Amino acid sequence: MREGDEWKTAFKTRYGLFEYTVMPFGLCNAPAAFNFFLNDVLREYLDIFAIVYIDDILIYSDNENEHVQHVKKILAALRKHHLYCKLTKCEFHVTTVEFLGVILTPQGMVMAERKVKAVSEWPIPKSVRDVQCFLGFANFYRRFINHFSQTVAPITKLLRKKEKIVWSPEADQAFSTLKEAFSTAPVLTHPDAVRPFIVEADASDGAIGAVLSQRNKDTGQLHPVAYMSQKLNEAEQNYVIAEKELLAIRDAFKEWRHHLLGAKYTVTVYTDHRNLQFLSSARLLTPRQLRWMLFFAEFDFVVTFRPGKDNCKADALSRQESTTLPAVQTSRAIIAPDKVLCI
Repeated sequence: MREGDEWKTAFKTRYGLFEYTVMPFGLCNAPAAFNFFLNDVLREYLDIFAIVYIDDILIYSDNENEHVQHVKKILAALRKHHLYCKLTKCEFHVTTVEFLGVILTPQGMVMAERKVKAVSEWPIPKSVRDVQCFLGFANFYRRFINHFSQTVAPITKLLRKKEKIVWSPEADQAFSTLKEAFSTAPVLTHPDAVRPFIVEADASDGAIGAVLSQRNKDTGQLHPVAYMSQKLNEAEQNYVIAEKELLAIRDAFKEWRHHLLGAKYTVTVYTDHRNLQFLSSARLLTPRQLRWMLFFAEFDFVVTFRPGKDNCKADALSRQESTTLPAVQTSRAIIAPDKVLCI
């Protein structure tokens, strides 16, 4: 606690008035304040070989010898600021580790088994509160689930009820489908900034979806990096199909802006709507399309047409066989390389 602020944490007991001298659990600004402090302590190592989230520190290295040096530097910085690690909560010298609810491996990331089990054993919701709890838990892992918004739409509709919900056959089917999707979710590959990104977007009457992919440097096959889906509001449902497809592309670029903005290679966008190929050269644009074009101007991408019968939809991207590309030079991954240490 900062000197002079101890009184703000005072509480009264039958033994008298007490104040915290260190940061306790429960203060609304405690997580942010502690995270800021730890970031400051390890600032010179962040995103070089360390990642910090509150009290979780992930140290990653390219090889064992380098890893030992990285661990020593982190521990020395912590000791300098009188911060100590509990040994029973540390994992040393591992290549697979659970971090923030996902399992990180050199190949990619998957949902933690205990999280998948929690969904598979989740009881049927009986109230609006139960529905909110289930959707809140499932929503955290939506990047692993293709067409997540479309799948949960029948369950989401139950949130409109103010009283006891009526569990419909549609909701039950969606509940079962989502459980199955959790148990069969693919491995999401780690994004590699020195390889081209591919976006495939799709739109239906009530929702949009997209998948961000990259080709394997050895096989040339496409592997998903992340999925995105969103339910359309009433106004968006009235868009013509071309605008819905364009909306899907726009929202995909907003979702993955941190990957696509300033990408080393031109981003390829696949669509089965031929008119989108000529959008940049069109002279008659609606005000809405013009706003979207101003947004797209920030990115370097090309729209490629694929006929519907040939267009690989997002739910099959991870299984698509494509022409092998030449190997591309790789650089150090940001998350989960060959050697990982979690503190």
